[in-house]
Amino acid sequence: MAMAKEGNATSAEATAMVKKAVAFIKASGKDKGYSEISTKGGQFSDRDLYVTVYGMDGMVRAHGANEKMIGKNLIELKDVDGKAFVKERVELAAAKGTFWQDYKFTNPVSKKIEPKSMYCEKLDDAIICGGIYK
Repeated sequence: MAMAKEGNATSAEATAMVKKAVAFIKASGKDKGYSEISTKGGQFSDRDLYVTVYGMDGMVRAHGANEKMIGKNLIELKDVDGKAFVKERVELAAAKGTFWQDYKFTNPVSKKIEPKSMYCEKLDDAIICGGIYK
């Protein structure tokens, strides 16, 4: 059950949720982990904060806000400023493993394009991310 809090999620909440998702995937396996992450209103969704999982090829494996994205390769997806943020995310995961990334994306609560900062951790061949809107 999602927590009943007001306002936008914080960077500390995003980091904690990603770490919780990584631990859940490690304990339960990818299939159960990805399914739980993609459950709207589940434990990996809180206000404007949700978890996404990408493969190192840019394929969406789980998405906490939009299940229609699962199975789509978004490696070429660009934000409103032309930033290929999924490609950059894959490159950052390969180089750093754990990182924050800034880009612009539609906030599922406000439905407006807003600056977003995404915290990501690489787990095997996947990138587990959760972000905050600024």
